[in-house]
Amino acid sequence: MGDHLAKDEFAMRLVAVAGATEAMLDNLLQPHCLPGEKDRPARLLAAMRYAALGGGKRLRPFLLVETARLFGLEGEGVLRAACALEMIHCYSLVHDDLPAMDNDDLRRGRPTVHKAFDEAAAILAGDGLLTYAFDIVADAPTHADPAVRADLTLMLARAVGLGGMVGGQALDLEAEGRDTPHEAGFVALMQAMKTGALLLYAVEAGARMGGANALQKAALSRFGAALGAAFQVADDILDAEGDEEALGKRAGKDADRNKATLVAVLGLAQARKKRDALAREAIQALEDGGFGDKAGVLAEAARFTVNRKS
Repeated sequence: MGDHLAKDEFAMRLVAVAGATEAMLDNLLQPHCLPGEKDRPARLLAAMRYAALGGGKRLRPFLLVETARLFGLEGEGVLRAACALEMIHCYSLVHDDLPAMDNDDLRRGRPTVHKAFDEAAAILAGDGLLTYAFDIVADAPTHADPAVRADLTLMLARAVGLGGMVGGQALDLEAEGRDTPHEAGFVALMQAMKTGALLLYAVEAGARMGGANALQKAALSRFGAALGAAFQVADDILDAEGDEEALGKRAGKDADRNKATLVAVLGLAQARKKRDALAREAIQALEDGGFGDKAGVLAEAARFTVNRKS
């Protein structure tokens, strides 16, 4: 597939998946109760909807949907799994923004949840989104095979929890108080947990749902890990030199808070080289997996990750 065709198809698919994700999230976050639920408190639901709807590139759902699509799998079940992942991403942003964490007032160009509502509502909204995500993944409409749903649930728990995103957040906060310089190895580990784990899960979940073989799974795991690392380095660079209006959040906060980033460790020039090398590694993994032109959209996602402005 030519570069221009791949770029055009990627842009079209990113918009399409974002729209489908938004529509399904809206449908999932309605007032009517599911079997076993007693009530859906209106203000809590409003805070959850505020957190989950109306913004974001929806890159994680896109990666899950497009990876499953490599194997010819599309439809409601894949989109449900993608929405569950996006709920967890949104929960993490809500909690990250709290005063006890990163203390941010702006997210996606509008007040953060604890500013639009209050801190208690933000905490509970995050809790609600996290829990609902596992409800969705475990429920029958997501996949007909209970074994696949069980695998997805376990994989998601490992990506999100102590040894994944939450553990990475803890390491990130601990690093802020250090007087000694951050080391590249520590930064890579922390970022692979805090940010990379969910992006890797997106790809591995799509592969599991699509029935990838061992060689394909290994190649896609390499792709997801490299893309996740590239995404975070790109994020660090954007924080250092990006435009606050384009970002939709406060810029320059990493340096202000002594955040452990590869920009801080390597400097901007070397961080850019690392970012670009990781993108090339991700694209090479797709080539090694033998996906050919079918993976053109995913390869373009790696390029988009390093070239984005927000």
